Amino acid sequence: MSRQEVKTLNVVTEKIRTSDDKMPVIAEINASAAEINQAADLSAQVGMAPGAGFAGTGTLYKASVVKHGDVIKTEIVIDLTGAKSSTTDLDIIGLLGVSHIGQFTAAVNGVCMGGKMTCLEVPTGGVVDIDLYAATEGTGAFDGAVGDLVETALVTAGGNWTLGLTKPLLVDVAANKYLYLTGGAAGTAATYTAGRFLIEIWGV
Repeated sequence: MSRQEVKTLNVVTEKIRTSDDKMPVIAEINASAAEINQAADLSAQVGMAPGAGFAGTGTLYKASVVKHGDVIKTEIVIDLTGAKSSTTDLDIIGLLGVSHIGQFTAAVNGVCMGGKMTCLEVPTGGVVDIDLYAATEGTGAFDGAVGDLVETALVTAGGNWTLGLTKPLLVDVAANKYLYLTGGAAGTAATYTAGRFLIEIWGV
């Protein structure tokens, strides 16, 4: 760096210094440092968790809840590999014990304004006709009937899922409800060897 460049840099530096040798403070910022950090770091955003009995060997569950302006977007990605379906229509998919796929709350997810479910990989092994339900109770277990809970159908496939098929939520998800995947038709009890889904819900 030449002497002239150094001199110019020093002049510029002096111009942006304040009297107490600190960088200028931008006015009209009311957010705390913690709030700014959380907004900037998506890893700090709140997530969701499935019931302990949902995951089988190879089963994948990932969820995120991120606020974009005044809109809160919830995304749940599921790979059913290793989870199981049972022989009875509308029995809960999972492995052993409590098998919900997360709780939807107003505090975390906002007030539901709609959503959809998309097939990212066609299910194989277990029942291919899969529905999405919401229930008041978080105690629904694998192989149990979702109808034994206080439940509401969110997505009824009405047939086998195909690659890229998207179905909208039939109704909004009410606050504090637990989500469940169920068999949408009677079938053979079996372990899934494939099957990926994306569930998206928008809240305010």
